[in-house]
Amino acid sequence: MLQLKGMRTEDFKELRSNNLFVPAVIGVVVLGGLLVFGYVRFASLSSQVEQLEGELASTTALLSEETGLLTRNLALTNQKIVDISKAVMIGDQAIQALIGGFEEKVGEISGTVDTLNKLSKTDPELLQKYSKVFFLNEHYVPERLDVIPSEYLYSDNSPGQIHTQVWPHLKALLDAAKAEGVAIYIESAYRSFAEQKSLKSSYRITYGAGTANQFSADQGYSEHQLGTTVDFITTGLGGQVEGFEKTSSYQWLSNNAHTYGFVLSYYQGNAYYVFEPWHWRYVGVKLATFLRDQNKHFYDLEQREIDEYLISLFD
Repeated sequence: MLQLKGMRTEDFKELRSNNLFVPAVIGVVVLGGLLVFGYVRFASLSSQVEQLEGELASTTALLSEETGLLTRNLALTNQKIVDISKAVMIGDQAIQALIGGFEEKVGEISGTVDTLNKLSKTDPELLQKYSKVFFLNEHYVPERLDVIPSEYLYSDNSPGQIHTQVWPHLKALLDAAKAEGVAIYIESAYRSFAEQKSLKSSYRITYGAGTANQFSADQGYSEHQLGTTVDFITTGLGGQVEGFEKTSSYQWLSNNAHTYGFVLSYYQGNAYYVFEPWHWRYVGVKLATFLRDQNKHFYDLEQREIDEYLISLFD
């Protein structure tokens, strides 16, 4: 049997003599086998680790690629959501604008219908420029007339009537004047075609045709036939209207009548009749106030301008 490498001969002999040789050899062989097995196993494990590391690196790269793709897809999805949201918002705004426009159109149409309905119920004759301009035939009568209470009349012997929708404004004017200590009464109000004809005839007889034409309208041309016009009078004049312009009643009317819708028809220097400070016509608060503010008179305006105020005549 060969001597174990590195062992002295004496030691080897001693080992043999002590019967330790076989176990020692077996131990060396086993240790060597274990070393070989361990190395092989280590090499195998190292190879597996390298393989796993490769697979892990591949998986990591794949996951990274998939993650990048998912990130890009998520970004695209978010952008699409934003785009859709914007589109929905724009669409909603467009719908709201469409609805708003529709509601506005409905409002305009409704307003137009209301205006036309209101105009259809308002007598257009009430703002026409009569007094030698337009003619009212003998059949014209205001649609409704109210009897004026006697307390507002200068004389119980001359009962008066006034257009039903004008009366509240006229009453308010007379009550306001009375509350301020100003005496204003109604001397004359509505006159029919026939009444105006009779009155004008009497004036012609009394004053002559030329003089009568200066202060009295022919039948069909009188504002009184509209039922919106009154002749005022006050105390201290002996039942006559002459001199009315010098009274506090006239001054009060000049300052306040427009707030109740009344204007002086025949001012000093007008083109139709002599100055008639007692003769006042209802044209509506809006038009009367406009004329007052602009220092104009009813007959100064074109008829088309006047007609614009018909809708607000009784407001």
